[in-house]
Parts: sequence; C-alpha cells; structure tokens
Amino acid sequence: MKIYTKTGDDGTTGLFGGARVPKHHIRIESYGTVDELNSYIGLVRFRDIDPFAKETLAEIQDRLFTIGAILASDPSKSNLVVPDLHESDIEFLEKEIDRMNETLPEMRSFVLPGGNDTISFCHIARCVCRRAERLTVLLNEKEPVSPVVIKYLNRLSDYLFVLSRKTTQYNEEKEVPWRPRK
Repeated sequence: MKIYTKTGDDGTTGLFGGARVPKHHIRIESYGTVDELNSYIGLVRFRDIDPFAKETLAEIQDRLFTIGAILASDPSKSNLVVPDLHESDIEFLEKEIDRMNETLPEMRSFVLPGGNDTISFCHIARCVCRRAERLTVLLNEKEPVSPVVIKYLNRLSDYLFVLSRKTTQYNEEKEVPWRPRK
C-alpha cells in the first residue's frame, strides 16, 4: 500500500465508495475529529491508569475505527460493506461508567479539568469527543448518520469524564471543585 497517492493534492479526498469531496467537508471534519479522539485515547491507554481501563480503551479504539469507517463512507452507495456499531456498544460504555462510579465520591460540583498528565489527557479526550459529536450532529443535518453513532459519541464523552475521575482516584490525586465567584 502506497502512503502517498497525490490524489489529494487538489484539496479533495476520497470517501469509501469513490466519491471525492473537499478536505474541509463536514464529513471529513467529523471522521477526522474521531481520528484525533482515537489518538488521544491511545495516549491515555498507555499511561498510568487502571489496567482494566486499558482493556476498555482498546475496545473503544476499535469502535472509533468503526465510526470512522461509517463516517468515511459515501452515503449514496448503499451496497458498501461497512462495519456496524450496535446498541450493545453503548450498553458496554454504560456498564463501564456504572462500574467506575461505584467507588467514586458523589459529585457535589463541577470539577476543574486537570490534574496530572494522564488526568488532563482524559479531559482533553472528553473535549475532543464532544467536538466529534457536535460535528457528527451537524453532518446528520445535511446527510443522515446512524443515530447509534451520535449516541455512542455522547456516551463516550460521559465515559471519558468518569475515567478522568477514576484516574484521579487511582493516582491518589485530588479533584479540584469549581467554586463560582459570588
């Protein structure tokens, strides 16, 4: 497989299915942001976190490749074979959120993003996930996107927030509550 094809030198890129679109197309922004998210999750996965979370993050990275494939596919080509995302993938995230929450203290305020590098990377991944979700929702307004993709990204940002809290606990750090000025 050749890395450079030169076909994108004119500012366009190809979707699965053959259509060419500008590199700034909302579809490209959507799956490009999912790719960015996947890279941040890869960074978190190899830091000082709970070993069980590392396994979960590997599963999430696989699902993000699935989402990328879905978003990179030409919607006018119904005969394309693209990996599927399932409701069970969302349920998996919900179970992981519930499992981590069992040992976390109750939240009484917003938490300032930050902490050590690993905790901060979790927060950055959460923010990138929210951006991916917003872009995918915008894409959905123009071209239909499977609702399970949007739902998964929404739940994943929740997972990443709880992971930041769990990582704070795992690393014996302190959460910094937001105290609004009065």
